Parts: sequence; C-alpha cells; structure tokens
Amino acid sequence: MTQQEHNQREWENPANWRGPKWLSMYCSPRDTRVWVPKQIPAMGWTVNLGHRAGIAWLIAIAALVIGFVGAVILFAPKGG
Repeated sequence: MTQQEHNQREWENPANWRGPKWLSMYCSPRDTRVWVPKQIPAMGWTVNLGHRAGIAWLIAIAALVIGFVGAVILFAPKGG
C-alpha cells in the first residue's frame, strides 16, 4: 500500500473526525498530510491536528484572528 492510499484510508476512517460534518476537526497521527480536505470537500480544507505542523498552523491562524480583532478594537474610532 502506498502512502497516498494509507492517507486516504485514514481520512475515510470516521474515528479520526470530531464534530458535525460541516465543522469537523481531523486528527490522525498516521496521516502524513498537514492540510486535508474537509469531510464535505466543498467546505474547503482543515488541518490535521494529529500532525505537529497542523497544531502549529492552528495556533498561528488563531493568533492572527485574535490579533486582527484586537487591532480593530484598539484602533476603532471612538464615538462621542
């Protein structure tokens, strides 16, 4: 079995998915990919939380979102 076939088998295993299909989280340490298609491929991609780089990506994305929201709040024009 090739690595690609092994990754596909891991992706198809329902035990590697958490949450509802439209907001599912993927976690498989045996899958070598960092980014994988969501269970509903039209919904885009998700990170593999079983992969160290996947966790790093999730932290980086969360930090960017928090930083952006913080900047908007900090630099928003004050009413009055």
